[in-house]
Amino acid sequence: MLRRIELEALSTVDRGDTISELATKLDHSESYLSRAVGDLVEKGLVYTERDGRRKRVVPSDARAVERYRDLVRQHSHIEFPELLTGKALEVLYYLDQPRTVSEIADRSDNYRNTVNRVLKRFRDRGLVGTADGRYEFNADFDRIHEFARELAHHLHRHRLEAVAPKGTILWEDYDEFLAQAETEIDAEAFHETGLARFAAFDLQFLLTGHRYYVYSEELDAVSPAELCCHTLLIDEGSRHRSYCLLLLSHVDVDEEDLREQAVKYGLEDVIDALLQYLETQGEVEDDRLLAWSEFQKLAGEYKIER
Repeated sequence: MLRRIELEALSTVDRGDTISELATKLDHSESYLSRAVGDLVEKGLVYTERDGRRKRVVPSDARAVERYRDLVRQHSHIEFPELLTGKALEVLYYLDQPRTVSEIADRSDNYRNTVNRVLKRFRDRGLVGTADGRYEFNADFDRIHEFARELAHHLHRHRLEAVAPKGTILWEDYDEFLAQAETEIDAEAFHETGLARFAAFDLQFLLTGHRYYVYSEELDAVSPAELCCHTLLIDEGSRHRSYCLLLLSHVDVDEEDLREQAVKYGLEDVIDALLQYLETQGEVEDDRLLAWSEFQKLAGEYKIER
């Protein structure tokens, strides 16, 4: 997420430092610092001001910057730029509560060995500890997790504003987010989802003025399982639940994949209720689901046979 030189610059820069002054402080070449500052500007973490022929660097007022600089000031003996490189921020993003290595590996989609290596670095420095096989932060070092969260949110927000200034983030993870926009987004790694995406599966619904997109650099296309979960994240009401039931009835969705997606999005109970509803032909106590006869009528309107 951030290279060591970027973390060094972010922790060291004083308001109004020139590139030359910052390079001297960090003992790096001006060209190297200039590239790092440029990357931080692109991420919205610093901005530059012209002072004649000189360019002055100013930390932005992003909460992530504030969290990180407070952390560095209060624990000046700890080399955070060294500690937080590589996979560290990704691993610590998921340490919001005591978790095992396996739990963090599953949530972050990393190898257990990778998670172990990161946590060992922090354990050796006394920043995290273990109890009953679960890792958690020691003392007030959970602020490192807060920084990781704030940084991920800032970068997501910055990325969304570049293509949809009035967009809203509805759900986010370390490297993915679901957003609502007022206009169409045609940008790399943004994939349309929500009710508009149902058309790809021959289901046409009345659309609102909003568009919905999931940002993911790993995704090629939104699968039916993901679409079902996105639709419920957008609106968990009876209408959207019915649309998801139509999708699950119409398309061959791998149940294991669907349940895995449900865990990712925190929708285990809802997805379980939908699957039970279809399996038992409506014998589920949930006032947000249609009576089975009403659902059969709805399915008939969309030419879906149950």
